[in-house]
Amino acid sequence: MGNLPNAESWTAEEVITWGRTVFASDIALASSFGAEDVVLIDLAARAGGVRVFTLDTDFLFPQTYELLERIESRYGLKVERCRATLTPAEQAAQFGEKLWASRADLCCNLRKVEPLTAKLGELRAWITGIRREQAPTRAGAQKIEPDTRFGLVKLNPIADWTWSDVWTYIHDHDVPYNPLHDAGFPSIGCIQCTRAVAPGEDLRAGRWAGTAKTECGLHVK
Repeated sequence: MGNLPNAESWTAEEVITWGRTVFASDIALASSFGAEDVVLIDLAARAGGVRVFTLDTDFLFPQTYELLERIESRYGLKVERCRATLTPAEQAAQFGEKLWASRADLCCNLRKVEPLTAKLGELRAWITGIRREQAPTRAGAQKIEPDTRFGLVKLNPIADWTWSDVWTYIHDHDVPYNPLHDAGFPSIGCIQCTRAVAPGEDLRAGRWAGTAKTECGLHVK
């Protein structure tokens, strides 16, 4: 990966532009179509555009699928959909019904981590919507860092942004966003493992609520 620049004083736009310049078509933006991700898609479009992919678990909210289509139309891009090798029916036949309830880590591994690993094998760098404020597990994220787990470079252009910064950008630039955000869902994943967040709760408290699980495994070093 070579020596990476210290980008902590760079703006999000500068981080994305650096990534496009250095990696060309070998960089892509991972999007789950949450607020941070639509901001990044808009920023990337203003910088000239990058590839965008999503981990389509087949269990996303209808609102997420609708937003994906709106984003494709708005920015004139084709989102690359990465799916598990097993269909939901095949997964249920092999591991039992409602695997997400009995073995959440395995479900995430099958439907998210394995497809991501395959996609990142095609790339030299990827862009994520990680922010340090989101959770203690993300507090140490750098704007440009080596991803030793997957063997490539990871860009977190808005690592230092606050939740307020994200929404200011969305409103200032009229960026399409998931209407679930207006219903108390700051972090949106699969329909079975995401609930609304109560006032005062952590922004990611609605993910795998009632369990000790805090990450799906994509950003665990």
